[in-house]
Amino acid sequence: MRVRVGFIFASLTVLGVACGGNDAGRRQLDVMAASSLASAFEILESDFEAANPDIDVRVTSGASSNLALQIENGAPADVFASADESTITKVADFLVPDYRVFATNQLQIMVASGNPKNIRSLADLERDDLIVITAQEGVPVRSYTDDVLARTGVVANFRSFEANVGGIVTKITNGAADAGIVYRTDVIAAGSRASGVDIPADQNVVARYPIAVLASSTRRDDANVFVAFLDGPGRATLRDLGFGSP
Repeated sequence: MRVRVGFIFASLTVLGVACGGNDAGRRQLDVMAASSLASAFEILESDFEAANPDIDVRVTSGASSNLALQIENGAPADVFASADESTITKVADFLVPDYRVFATNQLQIMVASGNPKNIRSLADLERDDLIVITAQEGVPVRSYTDDVLARTGVVANFRSFEANVGGIVTKITNGAADAGIVYRTDVIAAGSRASGVDIPADQNVVARYPIAVLASSTRRDDANVFVAFLDGPGRATLRDLGFGSP
């Protein structure tokens, strides 16, 4: 299935009405995943369905903060994978206890392909000649970014605030912005469309990705099988895409 991106509570509600499965009789499993997991979960979805042909996985991707809000508002879903632990703890009352961290990531400065503006460090993000962008407050990549900048005392010259990390990537790869702090896996996924500038380890942070089953899920057995898949066959896929192990 194709990953659907954005804040689509209405669409999820429609899916919830048909939660018994699709026309072929497969059991539908609704997974909410952070934007930075979108590409990875598209691959993992296909791999999981190949190993479990009776389960039809539907992935909805968006900012973890927006997905959490949907969960609080009763959106039907079975699994929630967030880009940070802070967000998932905010909706702990809606989840089966004891989430697990299944992957890690780090931040990197994304710049235009070939780095034409010669951006070399976090300090360059203060330059007036650059269009530097970030995400809105509350979005995990913004929280991680603020932590990194606080460590170095850099006051980045942000010009735009995107809904999620995918918005940062899109603007930079389309030439609408010069730089932004994203996840390392985003730079890898962009390929030749962008370049990355490393952030020194003593200035960087480790992003931890937790996953949990929703307490309201009527398909907990299938949800648990999916979560376990990430710790099994799915781990190699995550590693190949640049994610670290917890």
